[in-house]
Amino acid sequence: MGKWLGHLIFRLFGWTLDDHLKNSFRKCVMIAAPHTSNWDFIFARAAFAMMEIPVRFTVKKEWLRFPFGGMMNALGAIGIDRSPRKPGEQRLSMTEAMIRLFNGRDELVVLITPEGTRSLRTKWKTGFYHVAAGAGVPIALGYLDYKKKIAGVGKLIYPSGDMQKDMREIMQFYQNICPRYPEKFSIDTDYAS
Repeated sequence: MGKWLGHLIFRLFGWTLDDHLKNSFRKCVMIAAPHTSNWDFIFARAAFAMMEIPVRFTVKKEWLRFPFGGMMNALGAIGIDRSPRKPGEQRLSMTEAMIRLFNGRDELVVLITPEGTRSLRTKWKTGFYHVAAGAGVPIALGYLDYKKKIAGVGKLIYPSGDMQKDMREIMQFYQNICPRYPEKFSIDTDYAS
């Protein structure tokens, strides 16, 4: 999606952009939350295009083959190959495979939806935290606030090694963000303050 199209979408729907970080990151794990509607994808992609953040997301490498490969590449997909490199080696975990992606690049912004679904979940998947900690990259808190009609990146969290503390800080940020369907969103109750 082009920057001009992002501006058009925001103008048509009355959204504003929170760009206070001004591209201060080019290598991070980007959380996309809340995630309660298919509209989230459209507004998030528009915001990232306007901020000129080349957001990527991971898929199984098989999704990058014909007939879906061209479309998936255009959307920003990166294929993950978790198969052993040598006979007898164990298969990589998703976390290990993503850490390798970061270690092999100077710039990479990977979008992750820790809720994992557009349905209500009171527990988030925490793989994003382990990837960021293992790769030594920050966690960017991307958000869409439907009540205020603001989209952007609120802050960066640098994993401190104290996951409980860091996750509480993340949940504290998201607890006041209003999703399109509030009944379908919850912060992770294990880390609520």
